[in-house]
Amino acid sequence: MRTYEVDLVSTGHGLLEGPVWTPEGLVVADATAGGVLRVSDSGLVETVIEHRRGIGGMAVHAAGGLVISGRNVAVKGLVGTEDTSTHVLKENDPDHGIVGYNDLTVDAHGRLYVGSLAFVASESRDADKPGQLFCIELDGRARVVADDILLTNGLGFSPDGSLLYHADTLRSSVNVYDVDGSGDLGAKRTFVTTGAGQHPDGLAVDAAGNVWVALPHSGQVGCFSAAGEHVASIEIGVPMVTSLAFGGDDLRDLYIVSGSEGLDTERGAGIFKTRVETPGLPAAVCRVAL
Repeated sequence: MRTYEVDLVSTGHGLLEGPVWTPEGLVVADATAGGVLRVSDSGLVETVIEHRRGIGGMAVHAAGGLVISGRNVAVKGLVGTEDTSTHVLKENDPDHGIVGYNDLTVDAHGRLYVGSLAFVASESRDADKPGQLFCIELDGRARVVADDILLTNGLGFSPDGSLLYHADTLRSSVNVYDVDGSGDLGAKRTFVTTGAGQHPDGLAVDAAGNVWVALPHSGQVGCFSAAGEHVASIEIGVPMVTSLAFGGDDLRDLYIVSGSEGLDTERGAGIFKTRVETPGLPAAVCRVAL
């Protein structure tokens, strides 16, 4: 099985989530310390969205700014731009079992897929209330395309867009759905079941169809072929691996982010980088109307 060496890009953060590569570089949210950061490979850190905590996923929006999830799903302008306003795409709905939203992804058409949370994950790790997976169309209408996800996490499309992968952390499973031309999903089926102590979190898909999965508490990222075979591992030396994203000019830089859980400090989370043979897929741009 292939293994990789990693370099530390930045540390001193709380709980990093939702990394995404943009034309200006890597951006990542600090869910506990707050804010969205742009981080260079030299370790230079710049705040591009201030204050907001609890962000689970992010994507670039065609109108500028970033789509962010958490207590709602919104498009937020960046610090230093003319428009720093917030445009809410979908509110939470606690009366109907939606306390917030976690990871998200975008298809080739610009539609947004985002998973809902029926409980606050940081407070109820043993909760048994499943959430749903929503598709937000270009005109802003949202519909449920899958349900019964106990703790929604990483999402990513296959290279041809015909499959959607989705991590259900508390069930230790990465599921997969067929995707039709309208964006609807077929029946859920299991792609891989991760081992004991390796609950899947964020994921990213490369140009060959391999699925790279963050495995919290294990300090590892696992790479699974399109057939579900475990073909590679990356060890970062920090237990709480949370998510990952491909970046760099050739999309062969794999950025891995972590939390501070399992360390002796609440500000020990870091950003790590390694080089891989197969490039990742370009991050699709969200085109949902504001």
